Formats: sequence, structure tokens, C-alpha cells
Amino acid sequence: MNAVLKTDIKEFPLLARGKVRDIYDLGDKLLIVATDRISAFDYILPTPIPGKGIILNSISLFWFSFTSGIIPNHLYLSDINSYPQSLQKYSAQLAGRSMIVRKALRIDIECVARGYLVGSGYKDYQNLLKANPNATSVDLYGNIIPANLRMADKLPRPIFTPATKEESGHDQNISFDQMATVVGYEVAARLRDTTLDIYSQANEYANKRGIIIADTKFEFGFIDGQLSLIDEILSPDSSRFWPIDSYAPGS
Repeated sequence: MNAVLKTDIKEFPLLARGKVRDIYDLGDKLLIVATDRISAFDYILPTPIPGKGIILNSISLFWFSFTSGIIPNHLYLSDINSYPQSLQKYSAQLAGRSMIVRKALRIDIECVARGYLVGSGYKDYQNLLKANPNATSVDLYGNIIPANLRMADKLPRPIFTPATKEESGHDQNISFDQMATVVGYEVAARLRDTTLDIYSQANEYANKRGIIIADTKFEFGFIDGQLSLIDEILSPDSSRFWPIDSYAPGS
């Protein structure tokens, strides 16, 4: 299998070329193509992995279907044979690794669900403890959690930790109240509740199959005035997966 490092669809304008995905403007819809590029620590690595984009796309399609009873999403088509004729000649670039989606008014907040204390959450948690070493609890982005947790410990309950969406560099973690000043309290509450609902149901499904979803992030937008799930969902690009049988808190 040949790797697809980037696509070249001449009939439609390239709207964006991200770390992994190429996005084309089809008018009232978008074509999103998951390439085989590898991104790590906000950098694109020079060597692609053949077939990676197909796997990422398949994962998102599965979870879009799984979560459709919780919230609608932007998926319109994913079968290359149903694409416009002008795109079908690019099947070598698009088959299995692309989807046509409805355009959405994107909410510029990364909606993060954390079931375990790891990554930037653990780093910020440590900094808060250093500032107040005698504390018995920690306020992590507006979530009160115990002060005796180790790296990768399971949290008493999943928490919602939104972040600003940055075009370059790392997203910045913010509190629920800070998010509410940007999007309004009602929308913020819906984003929080939906994020935690998706995470809890997905993690329960994964647990039964020997996998922990430690944390993940979602993007949302409005399509015809309806809050909808957009971008990609629950892939290794946006989530941390651990095998249950080798899970070891503190390491």
C-alpha cells in the first residue's frame, strides 16, 4: 500500500491542510481527507505510515454512528461511489480515508473529557500542589479533586476541562466559567454535559473490550442551528487509549 502524504484535488479549493487532514471546500459541504501524515508534539514528522488515514477515518465513522443517539454529527457521505462524479476519479486518494460533511459554524473550544489524571492535566495538577503543598484537594479547571492522586490515577469521576482552540501551538486549558463567558452559559452547559455523556458511554464500551479511554477531546458546531459533533472523534489523534491488562497507575 502506498502512503498518501497529501492530496491534490484540482476541482475544489483546498481550504486547509492540517497536521493530518486535508480539507476541501465543496460549496455547502466539505471534503475531509485523512492522510498518512504523522503528527507528534504539534509537528508533522517526515515519514508517513501507509494506511494510517484509512484507520483514522474508519474509527471516526464507527464512533459517529455509535454516538448518533446522543448528538447529531456533520457526516454526510463516506462511500466514494456516492461522491460527486468529479471526485470519483480521485478514488486512489480518497477511498476509505475521506468523508463529505455538512458545513458547521464551529465553536472555537476544545471540549476535553478526562477520566484519568495524565498529560497536561497532571502537569497542572502538580503545579497547583507545589503552590499549596498542604492542600487536601485541588481545583483543576473548576473541578475539585483529591490532592493525593498519582499520575494516571483514575479520577473519582470524569471531569470536563475545556481548552481554547489555537491555530498553532498548544491549546490552553480554561475553566468552565471562562468558557461560559465566551459561548454563553447555556451552550457551555450543553457542551459539558454532551462531552461527558459521550466519553462515559464510549469508555464503558471500550472497557468491555479491554481498553481504557483515559481522555479525549471533541469539537462541536452548529448546523442549521442544531448543536452537532464535528471534525473527528475518539481516534488516537484525539484520545489516549490504554490496555486494561497492563494499566498501572503511577507509571
